Amino acid sequence: MSRTTAPAIAQRRSPPATLAARYRRSPALDALPVLHLDDRLAVVDKPAGLMVHDSALARGETDFAADRLRAQFGRPVFLLHRLDRATSGCLMLAFDRETASAMGRQLMAREVRKNYLAVCRGWPDAEGLIDHPLDGGPGKPQKKPAQTAYRLLACGELDEASAGHPTSRFALLQCSPLSGRFRQIRRHLKHIDHHLIGDTSHGDGRRNRMFRMRGVHRMLLHAWALHWTDGSGRTFGVQAPPDAEFRRALGLFGWHLPEAPLALPSAGAAAEPEGGR
Repeated sequence: MSRTTAPAIAQRRSPPATLAARYRRSPALDALPVLHLDDRLAVVDKPAGLMVHDSALARGETDFAADRLRAQFGRPVFLLHRLDRATSGCLMLAFDRETASAMGRQLMAREVRKNYLAVCRGWPDAEGLIDHPLDGGPGKPQKKPAQTAYRLLACGELDEASAGHPTSRFALLQCSPLSGRFRQIRRHLKHIDHHLIGDTSHGDGRRNRMFRMRGVHRMLLHAWALHWTDGSGRTFGVQAPPDAEFRRALGLFGWHLPEAPLALPSAGAAAEPEGGR
């Protein structure tokens, strides 16, 4: 049982021709799909399970997106933002320090719009702004302001009893982090008691098992779309389609995505925890 707010699932938009097409046809198994490519920057589609770069959290891992991308493009790359290992989707990189610096300023000024898809427990409000300070992760205890805007795209239920109710409720959200804190969306959804499905660190183990029993083993957070402006004022936008396992989760409820991201709240009252079942 579900209700939806959108038409068919969006397809990946074709990146600019020539250079991008060359990499999309790459026979290398470890090449990442290219969503946008020009002389200064690229956006690729990172698969879930691939770490972006080496860090203290790598724990012996040797396969990193940064290394793959240097080999794929045959030139230095500068990653412009982070994606958690378990998160899939749009990852932006620059090919020179000047572009990296310019895009970094845009990201700091919130001029690059990042939209994620998330499946959570419970049915949150139709839209909201989660305003809750977060620390910087392990070894960085200082808390800083953090905001995440979200919009409810669809609701659904699984026929499995929960918290005294005959069914378990879940929702599909479009989320946009308005700051860049460690695991921000994951921790903010936990803060409002609408835990992200598949999150083994900040999620709800019982709900995670419900999805694993139905063939969905990944964390259901996907960097769906990016929109930005280049130095000449031209505006660009790309989308990364969800992978097969994320689509399997959508199919459990008959959910469909809008063709493009919807408008999200940018200011106003923060969402208060209301719980989910």
